[in-house]
Order: sequence, then structure tokens, then C-alpha cells
Amino acid sequence: MKRLLQPFYTILVLSTFVVCLLVVLPVFLIAGSFDKAAARRVIWYVVHYWAKGWLFFIGMPMKRLGERPDRHRYIYIANHISYLDTVLIYAAVPTYFRTLAKKEMSRIPVFGFVYRQVAILVDRSSSESRAKSLRLMWRMLKHECNIAIFPEGTFNETTAPLKDFYDGAFRLAINTQMPILPMVFPDTVHRWHYSAWWKLWPGRNRVMYLAPVYVTGMTMEDLPALKEKVHAAMAAALLKCRSSYPL
Repeated sequence: MKRLLQPFYTILVLSTFVVCLLVVLPVFLIAGSFDKAAARRVIWYVVHYWAKGWLFFIGMPMKRLGERPDRHRYIYIANHISYLDTVLIYAAVPTYFRTLAKKEMSRIPVFGFVYRQVAILVDRSSSESRAKSLRLMWRMLKHECNIAIFPEGTFNETTAPLKDFYDGAFRLAINTQMPILPMVFPDTVHRWHYSAWWKLWPGRNRVMYLAPVYVTGMTMEDLPALKEKVHAAMAAALLKCRSSYPL
């Protein structure tokens, strides 16, 4: 039955996504013409409420687990295993943020323009681009908003709960002395599997918020231990979620 219905569901999901994108495009075009924090904040609010509403409409509602984050400024990090993660993170984080994203995303027609307004783009093959993105994130954290990062860098296609983390998020936390707030998305791989763009299926999307990790007083010598601590906590949370709701 799933094999028969999946193509129709995929068409519904993708068509409503495109329609929503075209409807709000004029707002993004106007706001995007102003390189101001207020304009970026307007765009973020539109994306935030659209993400929550669209996920509910297509039968993939978000369900929160754990204590909802307060309005403190954080570096949010989450596991990455599905195309849907880039939508769910906008529904999951309750206050304005900018995310680090691959430069290749900006080349997608229409969507790429929108993504450039809400993301900090990085070319991972360029050390200069990586350094520039870290400097920009530092300024954002200090003067404007939260930052969100997928520390695995790309989809986790292994059998382990998580891939190894890059240093960027933890280096940023130590340099700015801003706390890290880990989240896990245990269900997105079952909603939209990374192996094919058409593998979509409805169901709830849990977001588990872990306790903030404070880095006050830490130096770069503490980075490996900090990264290991957060990685272990997120891996344990993913295993717990999957065992309590097997799919």
C-alpha cells in the first residue's frame, strides 16, 4: 500500500512546498533588498511560522520533547540525516537565528535566493570561506542572533547514531563563550529518506532538546573534550528516542 500511495504523497508535499515558496517570494524579495538585521528577522519569522504550518498540513507535525529553550542566545546544533532537517530546524528553534549552510544550496532556483537570506553560506572545500563564515557567525552571535549548525556537515549514512563532528561549532562556542544547545531529530529520516528525493512519508517529527552546555572559562585545549561530551549526549538521546518509537 505504501508503495502505491507514496508517489501521490510526494507530489502533494513538493507541490505545496513550491506554491508556498512562490506565495511568500515577494516578501523575501522586498525584505531581502535591505541588508539589515530587522529585514532578516522578518524573513526568519515568515520561515519559522511557515515551517510549523506546512509540516502540520502535510501530515508531518512537530512534537517537542524536553524543556523548550529560553530566550538566551545559543549555538544550536542538531544531527543531520534528511533533507527535511533544514525545514524542521526552522520550526524547532523558537527564536531568530541564522544557520550555516553549504554554498551549493544557493544555486537552487528560487529556493536558493530565499536560503541566502536566512543562511550563512560556506564552501567547505575552501579554507578561506570556512574562516570567513566563522568570523560572520561570531559577529551574528555577539550582535544579532542565535546560530544553528549541523556539526556532522552532511547526511549521516552510517549505522552509527552520529558521524564525527567538525570543530566549527565548538570553536565558535569557546571563542564567543556562548552556550551550546544540542537537539536531536530522530524521525526525519523516516519522513524523507536521504537516499532519494521522492522517498517521503507522513508521521510525526520529534525534536528533543537537550540541556544547554556552558563553556564559560573553556579554552581551545578543552575543545576535544567538549566535542566528545556533546557527541555522546546526542548519540545517547538518539538511541533512546529510536528505542521508544521504533520505525
